[in-house]
Amino acid sequence: MRTFDLSPLFRSTVGFDHLTQALDTALQASENSLAYPPYNIEKTGEDAYRITMAVAGFSADELEVMTHEGTLQVKGRTKAEPETGQAVYLYHGIAARAFERRFQLADYVHVTGARLENGMLFVALARQVPEALKPRAIAIHAGPGNAGSTQLTSRAA
Repeated sequence: MRTFDLSPLFRSTVGFDHLTQALDTALQASENSLAYPPYNIEKTGEDAYRITMAVAGFSADELEVMTHEGTLQVKGRTKAEPETGQAVYLYHGIAARAFERRFQLADYVHVTGARLENGMLFVALARQVPEALKPRAIAIHAGPGNAGSTQLTSRAA
């Protein structure tokens, strides 16, 4: 088990609270990287991503996908089995226990959809940068004068 002391970094920074929280979350997540349920994170396009989680044994109404303040949270809660005909397991290897998995989302990344198919939960994400923040090309005008500016003239009073 590794322990990182990041306190010297935090002493000299102001206003980077979200960064310190992200670092703490990343360090905790790396310790629990083998936690249930297993998942994949894929890049499916230039600004498109997909999280695939193995949630065998869960139905769509037992799963909850929500986002809040830049965090994607996936919860699974199994419904209690009816007491009639209680099964006696000789070997119980299928884990259908409750879980909660959190993913920290980057700025402008939003969930665009979720679907459950063959025991796999697919959560689609897309980065949607506002037009005002996208890079834009500036036209270059060749010739005399200032680009796109008008010259103001003054008159004597």
